[in-house]
Amino acid sequence: MERVGDARGLVLGFVGALNAVDEAMRAAIPSLERLADVLGLVRSRRISRSGQVGTYSYTVHGAGCRFASDNGTEVDVDFAAEGSEIFDLWRLRWYGLSLPEPLDVTDQDMRTAVRSLQPLLAEVRPGWFSVAS
Repeated sequence: MERVGDARGLVLGFVGALNAVDEAMRAAIPSLERLADVLGLVRSRRISRSGQVGTYSYTVHGAGCRFASDNGTEVDVDFAAEGSEIFDLWRLRWYGLSLPEPLDVTDQDMRTAVRSLQPLLAEVRPGWFSVAS
């Protein structure tokens, strides 16, 4: 059961880090109403595909963006059509491995942890999750 507790802490850490990224990006780019708007800014060439904003570097990819803090912790999300941030178990695992003290948990423990965090998290399609609004 401790492993599931570790996975639960990892998921909650990811959500906290995602919130910190959102706050930092919106503070640095006042025109950003939501994090997903970074895609439009890149597509309109108002910002570059990768760069530095405050203590975060970012790299836009396909339907999402990877953010890395100055300590190396990475938060990678895709954006749903309506603009919400979505993530899967792979992105949660990558976050855990990027922590200053890496944490590697199994997919099964991660799945159990994510399910235990409903209704904070919602499964938006099989294997993809979002922070419930």
